[in-house]
Amino acid sequence: MNKPVRVLKFGGASLSSRQELSHLAQVVQDVLRDNFNPVIVVSSLEKTKQKLRAAAESALNGTGKHGAILDDLRRQYRRLIEANLCASKRAEADAEIDAIFVQIGDVIQGISLVQDITARTYDLLLSQAELTTAVCLAYFFRNNFPETSLHDPRQLIQTDNSFGCAVVDISASSSRIKSALLNCAGAAIIAGGVGAAASGETTTLGDGGADYTAAVIGAALGAEEVQLWTDVNGIMTADPHKVSKAFTIPLLSFEEAMELCHFGAKVIFPQAMQPAFDAGIPIRIKNALNPSHPGSQITVATPEHQTIITGISSISSIALLRLQGSGMLGVAGTARRLFDALSKNNISIILITQASSEHSICFAIPPRAVKTAQKAIEQEFALEIKAHQIEPVLVESDLSVISAVGANMRNTPGIAGRFFQALGKNGINVRAIAQGSSELNISVVIQSSDEAKALNAVHDSLFLSEEKTVNLFIAGAGKVGARLIEQIKSQKQYLNSLKLDLRIVALANSRMLLVDTNGIEPNSWKERLANNAQSMNIEELISRMKQLNLPNSVFIDCSASTEMAARYRDILSASISIVTPNKKAASGRLDVYHALKQQAARANVKFFYETTVGAGLPVIGTLNDLILSGDEVHSIEAVLSGTLSYIFNNFLQGSSFSNIVRQADQLGYMEPDPRDDLSGADVGRKLLILAREMNLALEPEDVEVQSLVPENCREISGKDEFFAALAQSDAYYSTLLDQAACKQQVLRYIGTICDGHAAVSLQAIDAAHPFYSLSGSDNIISFKTKRYCDRPLVVKGPGAGVEVTAAGVLADIIRAAGYISV
Repeated sequence: MNKPVRVLKFGGASLSSRQELSHLAQVVQDVLRDNFNPVIVVSSLEKTKQKLRAAAESALNGTGKHGAILDDLRRQYRRLIEANLCASKRAEADAEIDAIFVQIGDVIQGISLVQDITARTYDLLLSQAELTTAVCLAYFFRNNFPETSLHDPRQLIQTDNSFGCAVVDISASSSRIKSALLNCAGAAIIAGGVGAAASGETTTLGDGGADYTAAVIGAALGAEEVQLWTDVNGIMTADPHKVSKAFTIPLLSFEEAMELCHFGAKVIFPQAMQPAFDAGIPIRIKNALNPSHPGSQITVATPEHQTIITGISSISSIALLRLQGSGMLGVAGTARRLFDALSKNNISIILITQASSEHSICFAIPPRAVKTAQKAIEQEFALEIKAHQIEPVLVESDLSVISAVGANMRNTPGIAGRFFQALGKNGINVRAIAQGSSELNISVVIQSSDEAKALNAVHDSLFLSEEKTVNLFIAGAGKVGARLIEQIKSQKQYLNSLKLDLRIVALANSRMLLVDTNGIEPNSWKERLANNAQSMNIEELISRMKQLNLPNSVFIDCSASTEMAARYRDILSASISIVTPNKKAASGRLDVYHALKQQAARANVKFFYETTVGAGLPVIGTLNDLILSGDEVHSIEAVLSGTLSYIFNNFLQGSSFSNIVRQADQLGYMEPDPRDDLSGADVGRKLLILAREMNLALEPEDVEVQSLVPENCREISGKDEFFAALAQSDAYYSTLLDQAACKQQVLRYIGTICDGHAAVSLQAIDAAHPFYSLSGSDNIISFKTKRYCDRPLVVKGPGAGVEVTAAGVLADIIRAAGYISV
């Protein structure tokens, strides 16, 4: 082989159809065109090993199914041959495959007769999956590349006799590989993951054996590159099945790749990289279904990354074992005894962490090894356990490991802080932590149910170039809810500039509930809610939010439902932030208000309700900023009803009170029942919320509210009857207006907080008052503080209306998103 070599390993998943084989043929053609000689390592077709194992188990157990299983497997290879070979070659290929199946049948028959199966027999049997696939692939490539040669890996890869996971003799294998392949012309095909002991007995190399074969051959031949062709576009920043925004890592070091693969990235086994690493030969991961994609290259040198970490990986199912006790303090050799006990039972440890006090050692292992590990450890420390110096082994199950990996972590401060902040802000509890002194990896153990949530949260936090996805659950699709959705749509470009992706995953009105984790598009939500939703149920909505367990979740309550507000604490406890214009929760019982605040703090989420007072006006935010800056708020005066503001701004001499109220109703300012506005109860609730933000311990009944509903109107049903009865009070209100006018005053419905007291009443004010010139339906709030004493701080503007309320809700969502996505 005079040309430089490129080693190509093809996985069984890319060999099952004519189209996929055509892709591989094009890959080989490109390698030849680039003036390289390809050495092709092939693994078994999908599920062929499982079928061989099932046939062996059937023969061993005497179920009689092994014949049918082998027939099914033979048909699988026959279909591959028929679909990809011309008629003249099919018979020849079939004959060779038939000969292999005779050998397979003999092995299965032997298992049936002796009713036993050894590791040696398993290797002889399972190796046939790769060997048979290599034969099929060789026939296919000879159609396209006549000089293609097929090589028996048992003549090339020499191993010890550790059947099932044989160790390769690199020196002896290199000599054989050079002798067999250096003078080859064209493509050379070898079955991967198979070798032979010095005695000639067939062995297999264990998990990732085909990748290992490719690396051994690449190292022996001094290959330009070892390419592992799979069905993915290289090594991703995270598992794309769990993190939709994961992207390909173009370049990474062997160290980084080994860390990622050890902690769950399944593209390549860490051990398989070692021969190429030792020889300084790069490995590239490519997609057989997308050959034009550059994939990921793994190099000896550590590349410079644009991102602060290289990737995130996870192991979905682990158990955490803990050995602890006072008898471990200062006792040399405890760790050695522990790990010796595990090693003697061939138990591999995924992660280790030890308390600095030496009081406990915690480690993660596969769940299947728990019973064996527990027994081995408790036998080793039987005397200490009996003396109560060491406790019996503690086991925690249903756990996962997630790891952030990257060489840049060594030189970038604050990575660990951001990693844990992303977890904490999404309510993910960490059970154990491990970080090596190389600072290449941070690993944590969490509940398995939080794995996908944690991966997405950390990925969003640490890959800053990507958008932060915030998952929205919207209850209330009426005026405010509908307008909010429209604003999310119209503000998309602005949201993109903030690197925010506001994804509506659930939408509910009083009747219907629609849930779609892929997102509900603002363009089609009405049709989908009408045609594809289920019946609305608050319990179901909350249950779905909890079950989905999505990162960066925000619940938006645009309803006026008391029942919904009563469930806020449950929602906050699930680490879901709340944004709402619904006043019911914050203006209910004081103990409930405090409980919600405490629950939000405990769950490390946000509870924002700016729009409950003043709609889109920055009222609560301004008050909180004053208090946060150390100012003392002496009093607050406020007109907090857009409806009542309109009424008294337009109630002038010569007009009647009832006609102005009717006019406000016709303009859509009033609630369906005008008494809801005129009672002042809504203003009282708003004032109560402001009082509580000032840390005043007031209950709803502590706010004195002057109702503007006359006695004769309180029991009337029907709007027309109400206005007729209200007209009977026109003279009373005209008198109040005239009295005020005589003093050059105007009427305003004002809420006041002063000296720990809150009250709402109709007041006559003069031109010196900041509310005197109020117009339209504006709200106005005056803060008199230690700093703003002579001239109060005034916030004024539209305090009602769908547009400004929805805008205020959107602003709160963005604030919450900025908090939870950091």
